[in-house]
Amino acid sequence: MKHDHQRRFVRPASRALTAVALSLSLGLPASAADKLTYFTWSGYELPEFHKTFTAAHPDGVDISVFGDDDDAFTKVKAGFHPDLAHPCYDKVARWNKEGLLQPIDTAKIKNWDKIFPVFRNLPDIQAGDRKVWMVPWDWGNTSVLYRTDLVKSPKQSWNLLWDKQYAGRIATIDAVHDTPVVAALLAGVSPFDMTPEQLGKVADKLREQRPLVSAYTTDMTSVEQSLASGQLVAAMTWNASAVALKKQGVPVEFMKPKEGMLTWACGFVMLKDAKNTDLAYDFINSRLEAESGKALIENYGYGASTTSAFAAVPKEELENLQLPPDPEAMLKSTVFTGPMKQNDDLAKMFEKVKAGG
Repeated sequence: MKHDHQRRFVRPASRALTAVALSLSLGLPASAADKLTYFTWSGYELPEFHKTFTAAHPDGVDISVFGDDDDAFTKVKAGFHPDLAHPCYDKVARWNKEGLLQPIDTAKIKNWDKIFPVFRNLPDIQAGDRKVWMVPWDWGNTSVLYRTDLVKSPKQSWNLLWDKQYAGRIATIDAVHDTPVVAALLAGVSPFDMTPEQLGKVADKLREQRPLVSAYTTDMTSVEQSLASGQLVAAMTWNASAVALKKQGVPVEFMKPKEGMLTWACGFVMLKDAKNTDLAYDFINSRLEAESGKALIENYGYGASTTSAFAAVPKEELENLQLPPDPEAMLKSTVFTGPMKQNDDLAKMFEKVKAGG
């Protein structure tokens, strides 16, 4: 999912002056209390995603980035305490089970009703009494991005990432909700609830792929560079990589596999011990404005969670990005990444397989 899966490419985080440095330069008392801390996917820190927040609170946010939301979960569980974090839907129940979250009051979310119902009504985000555990913000797809000049007329299937003739020229995503999910689909197993025997089948499928893969990574910048140079001919990526390479004129196609692309949704969660809840609501509201969602769609080719963001993007541009204006249409032909009951077992098994086990 990213995400990514961003759901999912590594870009340097913006290096704004810290509150302390700024206050010292102005001779003001340093205070971190009036600064929002936000923990997000790398690539999601762009200022154009929260312009009105910055206008109201110049230098009002301190952003830390992660490459994968499993890593984010581990860091938060270990004691890192941002006010807001940006995991994906399939992980929300896990964060909640650990007691890391506080409910978000939808009455304080100005554009709550502009969020597509399919995301607003996700079961694991419901906290009762008009409250939610996550405010959906972005959604997108995970699929195979391949060089059309180097891979001639491939079958539209995830099996391309298991094709021996491209050994050493394939990369895949180093995240439990991506590569193992696809291995499960190809093994004929439900990725979201499996028996120990089915888990074994998924492990076998991953072992079959391992010698063919040049990298397991969430660093989409390096994947894009390797696809552009021809070092890689195919990789599992998110929409943003297809958008970036097409802009550079690289002959690539983002596949629609017969088994289904993966579709993921991510959003904002408020940590239980968040110190700046008012700023957090301001930030979420800023991110849910039509202009913010439009910037997300146009920069990365990801879907925004709001109908107003889609209405702000020309129809031709949406067609060019292969984004239907209604995500429900996309979800009818894709596999939605929901909670995985065996997430921890799957994660351990994936680590073992990657290490040669």
